[in-house]
Order: sequence, then structure tokens, then C-alpha cells
Amino acid sequence: MSDASSHGHSTSPTPDPSPSAPWEATGTDRRAIPQRTTGWAARTADLLHSTGLTPNQVSVGSVIFAAIGALALVLSGTVEHDGARSVWLIMTVVCIPLRLLLNMLDGMLAVEKGMHSPTGDLFNEVPDRVADVLLLAAAGYATRGLWAVDAGLDWGLFFGWSAAVLALMTAYMRTLGAANGVGNFFQGPMAKPRRMWVLVVACLLSLFEPLFGMRGLFLALALVLIAVGAAVTVGMRWWFVSRALERKAAPDAAASSSRTRGPA
Repeated sequence: MSDASSHGHSTSPTPDPSPSAPWEATGTDRRAIPQRTTGWAARTADLLHSTGLTPNQVSVGSVIFAAIGALALVLSGTVEHDGARSVWLIMTVVCIPLRLLLNMLDGMLAVEKGMHSPTGDLFNEVPDRVADVLLLAAAGYATRGLWAVDAGLDWGLFFGWSAAVLALMTAYMRTLGAANGVGNFFQGPMAKPRRMWVLVVACLLSLFEPLFGMRGLFLALALVLIAVGAAVTVGMRWWFVSRALERKAAPDAAASSSRTRGPA
């Protein structure tokens, strides 16, 4: 469940996905999401379509859930009572999957229901990036004080913002491939769906932290994992896009060389 099911809410054809090596792929227009083909997803898309909601409105809705989840995360780090903290954490656990669900449904409305629009690219990408930053930075604030050092550096905040910036970079590298004509590359261990589910698991595990008195530990560890995984993802996508661009340029270079030499 997740990534905006169709990048740009477009209906452009998917390039040939069967190259001999990963970096020779031209990329794909849509992330493979198994849930998209399920009956419940189709029925939900039908319901949204019947209400008249547009893909852009659904995309904005995903940010609203992300903002609520982010606020709940921040508040979970400020309350002293374990019961109140659990309520905020559970709210985040509910909001993140809803954010991912709407990310999938906006694309289903755009593609399967033919509701794509000229502004689809903007509403597909920008809300997603805002949602990522809100949730990951908020997770950092939820761990505030856990790994603070005398020099004034709070490692929880550092990894929260690092994870947020690197999440932006994973999307940036993907869209660079599309902008340069080689398609979207989704490779890497910490794409959006995985980093969001890591955050969900960390929130659930955090419910048990009062048993051993280490508040914020699981969220902090999750942010380290997300930041490292996102950095690897950025590197992988850089490599794949670079190789795809080189492959794309090779025929043009060969043709140019042939014209320069002239007939034998």
C-alpha cells in the first residue's frame, strides 16, 4: 500500500521492464503495489469516485493524515503519563497507513477511473514530500532528549531531520530519471512504503517501552535505520539512473560518430 500509485496521475505507457541488467531498465511509471489489484481497493476507489472526489483532493487528504500523525508523534514526546503517550502513538499508527492508503487511491482514481489532470504531477509529488518530512522530523522530536550530548547535539533530532532530507533525496533521484527520459526507478531498501512501515512498527514497539524505562528508544533506532537505508537507496538510484542515461546516449553517440566519419 503506498507510493502515489501513479506518478503524475498520468496514463503514459509503461516502458519495457525486461532489460538484461537493472541499470539498463528504462524505469516504470508506477510502483508495483499488490493491493492495487485487490477487490477491496477497487471497491474503495469506486466509492471515492462516486462521491466526486478528485485525485488531487485525495492527495491532499493524505497530507492531512500525515500532519495529524506527526502532531501525535510530537505530543507523544511531551507527555509524562505513559497512558497518554500510548494514545498519541496509537493515533500515529492509525494515521500512517491511512496516508499510504490515500497515496494508492489517488493514483487509482487518476488511472483506472481516467481522472488525471494537468496538475496531477504537482499534487502527486508535493503532498507526498511534505508528508514524509512531517512524519520523520516529528519522530525525531518525539525522541528529544534521549540521545542529547553536552555539546548541545541531540542525536534524535539529528537523525529525524537526516531521515527527512534523505527521504526527499530518494524521490528526487527517482524523478530525475523520469525528467531525463529514462523513467522512474524504485530500487533501494528504504523507499517510502518501507520507511513508513518501519515507523509504524517503531510506534507499536514504543508502547512497551515503559516496561524497561527507555522512552523513545525504538523511534530513535527506527530513524537511524531509515536514514541509513535511505542513503543507500539514494546511491542505488543514482547508479541506476546514471547507467540508464549512458545506455540511452550510446546510440546517439554511435550515430554521430558514423556521420562524422562519412561513407567508407
